[in-house]
Amino acid sequence: MYFIDVQGTLISDEDKFPIAGSREFINRLNEKNIPYMVITNNTKKASQNFLAYLNEIGLDFDAKKYLDPLMLLASRVSKEAVAAYGAAEFLDTLQNMGYVFEYTHPKTVLIAIKENFTADEYAQMIDFLLEGAKLVGMHETSIYAKNNKRYPGVGAILKMLEFATSSSYDVVGKPSVTFYKEALTRLREQNPQAEFQDITIISDDVKGDLGGAKELGMKTIFVTSGKYKNADEIVPFLDEKHKPDFVYKNMQDILSRHEMEKK
Repeated sequence: MYFIDVQGTLISDEDKFPIAGSREFINRLNEKNIPYMVITNNTKKASQNFLAYLNEIGLDFDAKKYLDPLMLLASRVSKEAVAAYGAAEFLDTLQNMGYVFEYTHPKTVLIAIKENFTADEYAQMIDFLLEGAKLVGMHETSIYAKNNKRYPGVGAILKMLEFATSSSYDVVGKPSVTFYKEALTRLREQNPQAEFQDITIISDDVKGDLGGAKELGMKTIFVTSGKYKNADEIVPFLDEKHKPDFVYKNMQDILSRHEMEKK
């Protein structure tokens, strides 16, 4: 059984089209009736729109096998008095979901990703947190990759703000325990006996997604088709308990070398 990341794993960070082997991997799971969930930290597009896009580019799975943070947000963050930070598309999506923005005395500071946060935005976040606002990240990715550049991910920004203000934070998407438990609940619609130790998770975020998953007992596959150019950039520097069980170039490499039938 599998949990499968999207950006950098199934689709390229550069052109948003399928990475080699992605369509074939999903098709193989479908053919063999192997339970799986596609779990993404998408926050820019409405959930149904992003799922529709993935289907349009040939990734053949339905809504029962899909989960992103926007689908859990209403249960985790009040829609009132939110100071939201992220790409314009994310902010538009929040407003369409009924979130009310407040940049004077917000109750929540909600952070997604973009590549061009300013020092003034960070200063504003710090002021709000010191005034008592709650800090929430849409996810906890380590690195954000775009246009052949790598930026601090939401997880890195949350850690910075935590250090600056001594504020704790919550995370909606991966690798939060709540998100993974919801993915497991949905996976059990395919196999009622599923447990975390039965699942192999595949992601390009070895420090974020896979570290949290490994702590829950999942097997981990790190693909170097996204945030990292090769495993040597990051794996040697991880704690032993967080190092991935397998490292592959991409989904095609997994198809060629990994015995999926045993999962």
